[in-house]
Amino acid sequence: MRSIADCRLYGFLDAAYLGLRDPAEVTHELLLGGVDIIQLRAKTWNLDDIAAVAHRVLPLTRTAGVPLIINDHVELARRVAADGVHLGQEDLDLMPVSAARARLGPGKLVGVSTHSLAQARAAEALAPDYLGIGPLYATGTKPTAKPIGLETLQEVATRVTVPAFAIGGITMHNLHAVLAAGATRIAVVSAILCAPDVRAAAREFKNSLIL
Repeated sequence: MRSIADCRLYGFLDAAYLGLRDPAEVTHELLLGGVDIIQLRAKTWNLDDIAAVAHRVLPLTRTAGVPLIINDHVELARRVAADGVHLGQEDLDLMPVSAARARLGPGKLVGVSTHSLAQARAAEALAPDYLGIGPLYATGTKPTAKPIGLETLQEVATRVTVPAFAIGGITMHNLHAVLAAGATRIAVVSAILCAPDVRAAAREFKNSLIL
């Protein structure tokens, strides 16, 4: 299984952008496009439906050596034997990183969303495997969230040592600025999932991240 240290492009299987497409087929395209890690995120689905999709896509991600992360739901991640869980700031009061790690067991990943330098440094002290930092730009994924901007990204890049994925409104048009601000890892949702060719879009991002 790929380690976080080797992950540069974080992809999503996000129910908000799937439409009528088969989640397994979209996963297949993401993997062929070169994503290094995939998060299953379905804010409006019930847990059984999320579990059903996880069971379908896990054989694909396992074969590719790509971790599958469940958004928010620690117990569901444990139930389906996913490779980890991603926690939002609102989740940390209910399930701290240490508790999530204890529930999931050894070798599993725990990521945390952060929206400022202060949050990123506080989260780093909790010893997660990785952080998300954003949203960098306005994004339909979180329309009410205020963009943090490239200056905050630059501060995080220079003052936080845990692997951090820049996220939020990243496109091929602004990727150069994101990388120039210090990002070495990015998470991309709509610019890949809404592209006419998911595989080609993922591959274009991946090729731009090769250092």
